[in-house]
Amino acid sequence: MLLTTLWVSSGCRAEEPWGLWESYTAKYLDNQGRVIDHGAGDGTTTEGEAYAMFFALVANDPARFGKLVDWTEENLAQGDLTLHLPAWRWGKASDGSWRVLDSNPAADADLWMAYSLEEAGRLWNNDRYAKLGKIMADRVAKEEIVLVPRLGTTLMPGEKGFHPDPQTWYLNPSYMPPSLLAYFAHGNPVWNDVAKSLPALTVSQGGFVMDWVSGGTSGLHPIAKPSELEDGKPGHIAIGSYDAIRVYLWMGLADPNTPGVKASLRNMTAMARYLKSNVTPPKTVDETGKVLDENAPTGFSAAVIPYLHALKLTKEEGIQTDRLAATKDPKNGLYGHGGEYYDQNLALFETGWAEGRYSFDVNGQLHVKWK
Repeated sequence: MLLTTLWVSSGCRAEEPWGLWESYTAKYLDNQGRVIDHGAGDGTTTEGEAYAMFFALVANDPARFGKLVDWTEENLAQGDLTLHLPAWRWGKASDGSWRVLDSNPAADADLWMAYSLEEAGRLWNNDRYAKLGKIMADRVAKEEIVLVPRLGTTLMPGEKGFHPDPQTWYLNPSYMPPSLLAYFAHGNPVWNDVAKSLPALTVSQGGFVMDWVSGGTSGLHPIAKPSELEDGKPGHIAIGSYDAIRVYLWMGLADPNTPGVKASLRNMTAMARYLKSNVTPPKTVDETGKVLDENAPTGFSAAVIPYLHALKLTKEEGIQTDRLAATKDPKNGLYGHGGEYYDQNLALFETGWAEGRYSFDVNGQLHVKWK
């Protein structure tokens, strides 16, 4: 007898497959549960693993979800996610071995992973996932939340490397999706304080979100990437680009009444103004709002679609939706020329939302089509 639905131990596969997720896993996910970024030396990041866990949950794909969790725990968390936040970068070392290349955790990946585990526990009735996610969230709160003068309680991008002196912290607004902050606040009120810090981090002179911001006793200032500041070479400037584009996405995906969303949207109007007279989002802008590179990849269009929807800019939303659709490759089901890894992640967030496969409520809880 031909079964139309494949049942597995912790749930059932959705009867309506998610084509982009299947295309993505065919190119980027191996049989062990490792997400491979072919454009970055075939390495793996916790961001890739965490996003894939979220997409697997939206797709009702517990088999792949389990492999992602197991590979991450074994290879990035020294075999135990209850004891260690996962190392953010794994790949081929100079001696030819494949291993952790940077043991510092990445707070955004930690949040998405903890969230996906907790919600997988709830939606699939899996107690292990629920408890593992809760422990991870508690560890993030303990190890990656800090009190920054003149800003308040906020989230550090990682445990090490972002506090260069006693008066300065390097911060990244894209690491704080408001839906996730609201979700964790129901278990720990400190996340409410983190959410209060988010709008200030979206402010810039030109009205675009910046990738990186310095906070501390001297106030908030857009800065170049921390690794560029460390190399001491002249010419590095603050920009809004590959990191900042996610802030537009997170704000658009969130319920509009989620704490921090309305205030943040008021600070980031330059993108909407720009798209009233331009077909594609800018790839790079400086802190004054000057566009340094007009040619954003297709994933940037995917990221701004929910943002434009939240602002009720129907015409502009339609243009970006058309652009995204026009870049889909019928041969592999991926978006953009070459199907770049980061573009697919942004497109998965957008298309899953646009197709009604998932949404976040005001408390950050996940609602999925299959449940």
